[in-house]
Amino acid sequence: MRCKSIYWLAVIMCLFAIGCDNTDDGSYVDPITIYEKVNGNWGLTNLKMVDEFAKANKIEPNEQNLSTWFNYEDFKIKFNVDENENPTSYEVTGNVPPLFAAKGFWQLSTAFQQTTGGGPAKIYLYSDAGKTQKTDELVLTSVPGKNGEMEFQLIHSSGGSPFVSYVFKLNAIN
Repeated sequence: MRCKSIYWLAVIMCLFAIGCDNTDDGSYVDPITIYEKVNGNWGLTNLKMVDEFAKANKIEPNEQNLSTWFNYEDFKIKFNVDENENPTSYEVTGNVPPLFAAKGFWQLSTAFQQTTGGGPAKIYLYSDAGKTQKTDELVLTSVPGKNGEMEFQLIHSSGGSPFVSYVFKLNAIN
């Protein structure tokens, strides 16, 4: 009986020793940044205008789908990065009324997704390469993942109170 117990104890210890074998191949991979995910060409799938005053006061309707109005189905945006994944320029194409500057330079408020309490990342838009003249900011409400979808919101305010926002839903264009 005692010999059987020692045998099973030895088998279990061998299994633990084999299970704890973590092979480190020695390679280090930098974490994926939001810049890598946002970089590239994006086509509009939906554009919604939200009346923030009506929404705050529970007045209906407070949203309007603009996707098929004013040629917005042709809206495309390209975010460029350099060889080190640093943001450079952006450009909107398509014959659409501009809701923000059609071209310029961009930068994120953070390179990585916030996991706790940091709020959503923002895409800052600039008119100059030195990124000193901010023209707008887009709130990144959905970070691109493997599904190739992204969503950002442009909020217009007056006196610190938002009165209208535009929600852009986009798909990656290969």
